Amino acid sequence: MTKAGEARLGGHILADALVAQGVTHAFCVPGESYLDLLDGLYAQRNRIQLVTCRFEAGAVHMAEAYGKLTGKPGVALVTRGPGACHAAIGVHVAFQDSTPLVLIVGQIPFEETDRESFQEVDYRKMFAPLAKWVTQIDDAARIPELMAHAFDVATSGRPGPVVVAISEEMQKELAVVPDLPPAPVFPPHPAPEALPRMMDMLRRAQRPLVVLGGGAGWTAQGKADIRDFLLANDLPVAVSFRRMGLFDGTSPNYVGDLGVGADPALVKAAKQSDLFLAIGTRIGETVSQGYTLMDMAGSKPVVHVYPEQAEIGRVYRPALGITADLNAFAAAVRALPPVEKPVWSGWRAELRVAREAQARAPDYEGPLNLAVALQQLEKVLPPDTIFTTDAGNFATWPQRFMHVGAGQDFLGPTNGAMGYSVPAAIGAKIVHPERTVVSFVGDGGMLMTGQEIATAFHHKVNPIVLVFNNAMYGTIRMHQERTYPGRVSATQLTNPDFARFIESFGGHGEVVEATDQLVPAVQRAMASGKPAVIEVRTNPEQVTNRATIAQLRAQAAKA
Repeated sequence: MTKAGEARLGGHILADALVAQGVTHAFCVPGESYLDLLDGLYAQRNRIQLVTCRFEAGAVHMAEAYGKLTGKPGVALVTRGPGACHAAIGVHVAFQDSTPLVLIVGQIPFEETDRESFQEVDYRKMFAPLAKWVTQIDDAARIPELMAHAFDVATSGRPGPVVVAISEEMQKELAVVPDLPPAPVFPPHPAPEALPRMMDMLRRAQRPLVVLGGGAGWTAQGKADIRDFLLANDLPVAVSFRRMGLFDGTSPNYVGDLGVGADPALVKAAKQSDLFLAIGTRIGETVSQGYTLMDMAGSKPVVHVYPEQAEIGRVYRPALGITADLNAFAAAVRALPPVEKPVWSGWRAELRVAREAQARAPDYEGPLNLAVALQQLEKVLPPDTIFTTDAGNFATWPQRFMHVGAGQDFLGPTNGAMGYSVPAAIGAKIVHPERTVVSFVGDGGMLMTGQEIATAFHHKVNPIVLVFNNAMYGTIRMHQERTYPGRVSATQLTNPDFARFIESFGGHGEVVEATDQLVPAVQRAMASGKPAVIEVRTNPEQVTNRATIAQLRAQAAKA
């Protein structure tokens, strides 16, 4: 413990500031630009677990997964220049996913500013469109102040990433300054008149639809409270893109997800709805299906609940906007008397039937019916499994055919970042070593950040990675075949033997080529206690779960 009035090096003040903010994990690729901070973290090694990663993007994805799972800012540390550039994709994920994150970037000595010194970058300019706030600390005495503010900004309103650059010589300065703990701030609650107005609108509705969104902002209690309100009123509930962990997919009130690859029947129903309750979602491009679900002038009544007032009405003019912390809103509506004999119960049942029809596995050609295999898998996984997903067409298979349970979590990048799933799975397993973590990733994304599996071995955690291998960038090939059928360019891939890749580390590797092989392979992976990679060799002709390449070419020929 630091004694009152004791002079400390800036690097140690910074490490102590992280402790003061309640940080328990930090994910990093070490660099010479923050050696003094690393030394400060050595002094705090019993309080902060420093996770050594292999690539800066992987480190930030791990920190972002930490933020999603805990609701507290994930912390990542990277070096200047190339390290910061590599980390930028993770900052973009955190920004579009509204995940609290603090990225600390080593910086050149500030006396060398504007000389294009070795690895010099102006981080205020670089990260301005990607982060909620960007600052640079050049005075060691201001570290507690600026770090406390960074954590406040990351978690306030709409959560998001903050970038803090730390100049090299500042870390070596001595300063006498007290540590600052988090400020006790009560979250915003719904205005007293808001909820009666919302319930009046609900009573007049015939075909309401709820869309749940938001990620790190929800607590377990908040999710339970909003569930109870939605069930008490027998409302049909969809989730926004890659937010399947917000509502029990097995519930008769769950009607699907509004995002990339959404069920056309759900999209049609969303357009037909006469009240749109958007709770925790920005109603962005993916949820609104390219801004086509409704007009922006407000002809369809929208109730928009969001913690950041500036986001309400940003695109769609709501009939009622409610600025509130999501958990505070959930607790408030749970206490309300439900609508008596809601007239929309039949509508809700219709949407559930459509959801069940979408999840029914078609008779795909070939020895592997991936839809059936995934549904067999969901039956044997623990009820508290954490799923992570990458971007790509493969991701629409678990999204369409699996049902994420009430006690499970589902983490995915809403900005479509490839390379997210494997490091996110490792970060999730570090946060919750007692829970099973399953990563869904394509062959393209696997070779972007799959080397982070070394981090899993280094820190002795054992995620299970399912690599869906069709030897192509499948999403781009799909668009290619729709627009330029038969003219295949830049989308074919040459891949390694992924099972042997993990075995080279000493892990568990298997190859799955038939429907009934997936569950036993995953069960053996779980029993091994080792990090595992299961390569699932899929039919490249079945480029989406709704169409083959031949079908896409035929459709293009008719256009």
